[in-house]
Amino acid sequence: MPRLAPVAAAGLAIASIPGAPAVAAPAVSQAAHLVTSQKLDWQTATALATDAVRACAAQGYSVTAAVVDPSGHEQVIIKGDTVPLQSLSVSYRKAYTAFSYGLAFNQDTTSALIKGGFSGPANGALNTIPEVLFVPGGVTLRRADRTVIGGIGVSGAPGGDKDEACAQAAVTRHRAEFQ
Repeated sequence: MPRLAPVAAAGLAIASIPGAPAVAAPAVSQAAHLVTSQKLDWQTATALATDAVRACAAQGYSVTAAVVDPSGHEQVIIKGDTVPLQSLSVSYRKAYTAFSYGLAFNQDTTSALIKGGFSGPANGALNTIPEVLFVPGGVTLRRADRTVIGGIGVSGAPGGDKDEACAQAAVTRHRAEFQ
């Protein structure tokens, strides 16, 4: 059972789970009752997706790369020239899964989620949730303090391991831009 820590100013209780990952906590303004959160700017998100597509293209693979923001919505999609249609939804679903379940289970890739057995019960019940896809090719986007700010997913290479390598190459190249 998670410990609850009171938040006096808002009159709320927030679950505090030891070892749980940091979340990009929205800043709340008492006066205006506004909530804000951090996300990549469109230029960085575009560069990230573009470099993932380029990394795969350099190996002869035409892929689609999707970046999701902290709301789980698509921020950028870059589609290779000859990639199959289904790669659009698959890349988004990999990015969404890397973001949402990477956040929930403190993992950095969809491969790590699968390897750690975090994909749910043997009956695959978590895979029935809309937009969730436990297939290699997604990488959780994190700040240096491990705060989750989104996800990137790649689809179209002959194997999720190759998709994930291209996504990881792009994240490694641009990591300093979102630290």
